[in-house]
Amino acid sequence: QVQLVESGGGLVQAGDSLRLSCAASGRTVTSGDVGWFRRAPGKEREFVAAIARGGRIYYADSVKGRFTISKDNAENTVYLQMNSLKPEDSAVYYCAAGPFLTSVGYSSEGRYHSWGQGTQVTVSS
Repeated sequence: QVQLVESGGGLVQAGDSLRLSCAASGRTVTSGDVGWFRRAPGKEREFVAAIARGGRIYYADSVKGRFTISKDNAENTVYLQMNSLKPEDSAVYYCAAGPFLTSVGYSSEGRYHSWGQGTQVTVSS
């Protein structure tokens, strides 16, 4: 069983940057699929970014060009570098490890079998 712990969230101003970390234990997750999702108040959880087992990377249109997902195999950690943050990026950010259902895409929650507890990101205007 894998445990995922997100960190790096906080309160920042619009235009600032943050780097989120997703540290895994109990299983090597960087050899599988890892995704980042977020949930804003009153909204459904949505896909942000994913890095597939083979290294292919996917982003939601809303974060393309601003966010970068990467992984450190030695540390069994996945990162989400977030630049040019906007107030609409405010949410709880979750990382997820997979694959679980390989019949669904990387932006689908069903692809992932384990989730972290989330880290809060708040961007003020």
